[in-house]
Amino acid sequence: MFNNILYFIVVLLIFNVSYAEPSPDDSLVYSITAMLICWAVFAVYCRLRFSRLDQFVNSGRYHEGALSERYERLNLRFSILAILLFSIDIYFFNFKQWLLAIPGLLNLSVVQGLFAIALFLFYLSTIWYLGWPTYRKLFRVHVSRHSFVLSNLRFNLPVLFPWVVLTFLYDLLSLSPWTATNDFLNGLYGQMLFFAVFLSLLVLVMPKFIQYWWGCKPIETSEKGRHLAAFLENQNFRYRRLLSWPIFEGRLLTAGIMGIVPRYRYIMVTDALMSALTTEELESVLAHEMGHARYFHLLFYVLFFVGFMVISFGLSDVYIYMAYMWSPLADLVSKDDARSMTLFYLSVSMPMLLTLLIYFRYIMGFFMRHFERQADLYAAAVMGTPAFIISALEKIAYLSGKSRDLPNWHHFSIGQRVACLLKTLQEPGTGKRQNRLVLISFLIYLAGMGMLGYYLNFGDIKTYMAYDLVSKELHQKLSEHPRNVGLAMNLAMVYQQMGKDAAAMALYERIIQWNPQQAVALNNLAWMMLTASNGDLRNKSRALALARKAVAIDPEPQYLDTLAEACFQNGLTGEAIKIIGEAIDGTRENRDYYESQLRKFRFEKRSSR
Repeated sequence: MFNNILYFIVVLLIFNVSYAEPSPDDSLVYSITAMLICWAVFAVYCRLRFSRLDQFVNSGRYHEGALSERYERLNLRFSILAILLFSIDIYFFNFKQWLLAIPGLLNLSVVQGLFAIALFLFYLSTIWYLGWPTYRKLFRVHVSRHSFVLSNLRFNLPVLFPWVVLTFLYDLLSLSPWTATNDFLNGLYGQMLFFAVFLSLLVLVMPKFIQYWWGCKPIETSEKGRHLAAFLENQNFRYRRLLSWPIFEGRLLTAGIMGIVPRYRYIMVTDALMSALTTEELESVLAHEMGHARYFHLLFYVLFFVGFMVISFGLSDVYIYMAYMWSPLADLVSKDDARSMTLFYLSVSMPMLLTLLIYFRYIMGFFMRHFERQADLYAAAVMGTPAFIISALEKIAYLSGKSRDLPNWHHFSIGQRVACLLKTLQEPGTGKRQNRLVLISFLIYLAGMGMLGYYLNFGDIKTYMAYDLVSKELHQKLSEHPRNVGLAMNLAMVYQQMGKDAAAMALYERIIQWNPQQAVALNNLAWMMLTASNGDLRNKSRALALARKAVAIDPEPQYLDTLAEACFQNGLTGEAIKIIGEAIDGTRENRDYYESQLRKFRFEKRSSR
């Protein structure tokens, strides 16, 4: 399930950043035929690889752990191939263009996304359909092929519910007449606030609906169920209901918890797990799930998703600026044809996909693994011994046929988990150390994400990149029209904002040569000669002459301020006081700044007496 969450995010990202030309170059028949041929090749490849694994399983010469590890690797490989196949459909076979050609679909992004997800689910279903014989033999889960595919769909689709509701609400808001509300929600603060509040509310109440989707039923009626309910009550654990989890016809050996607040908190246990474990082992499994609630792990997952949203807002702009700044990609945009734009958007999406994978696979994955360890240690503490949770883990590994020593990105291996639990017998402080590790790690994450989010969204990086992009465009145009004063003036001001003082001053010098009456260039050059960070670029006597000339042409308050500063730096403090007074009298804007200049000049005059 966790892998598929990543897959769905990647697929939606690929779909949303793709370029959709209004009229595709190729025909609809060509697009459908090409997609079907690629799918057929994909299906044949999957069948051949699963058949090969079937032979290993039937031979009996290989350890079940090694075979299950190979099965998991095959599924991962096929899922990545499914994403690649989906990308080909989007970027080269015009799936999105033909989709948008359907009347009324242009403004319904939720429907577009559902079509995209349906296509990807079709590819995943192909994997599940062809992998069923191997799965049944290897993991000893005796379900029909139809039930296997359907259970996979029912198991994974709930992760899309938040996205469906969120996108649907955005579509409704985009169609509303409240332009001010739309402008706010489309901005950075609005999207952050809306996403955070909505996701929090969804996590609170969504479990109530997911239990019906999965077909869960109360299990308090059975003897074991009543015993487990009594166990939870003795632990003063607040929850809504203890449920039978019929996923994969209840034959999967697993349990889970969903819901942050007790009113909508459900604990789910499959029938296979209820039958396989003793009462004490089941209690330890429930204690493990209690640990997730005790340490608010579900709330942390919400924070991780919000954190990714915060940095993705900033990084998406940064990646686009970087793409424009790299000449080969910028040339693709200038060509303005469908294939070139497709390659451009594909290139832009690659670093975003890489960021997504790094964030979820390594950063969030780190916390998920340690959350599971926290829950294991909590179960051992509740039960008074790690023996029962160890026994439960070992049974699950043995009966499911999964490798005891195979970890994944969101769970330590059974062997690693058992070793940590055994460690508590010699080192009783293991649980406290684990809690401290998680706390310190989260504080580091919070500080890092806070700084990165602020720097990307509110810092100077995007402004600098935007200026750099504009400067390249202006430089290109200026090379085509070398004596265009307007272009040169704009480029000089961009250089000035970027802190490229030498380049800006050189351009101002050229502008003054072309037009000695250009007051803006005279004033800006004078100001830079007074304030340049590089002392070698300063020339206060020439700055005074340039400032006087600018004021003679146009006595604007900002020019008077430059002249006043020039007089002050040249020792003409009395004249500086008089000139800044004229600037104050001539405007209502920036009065605080001008008055601070006046105070500075007067203080210097008094000090020099």
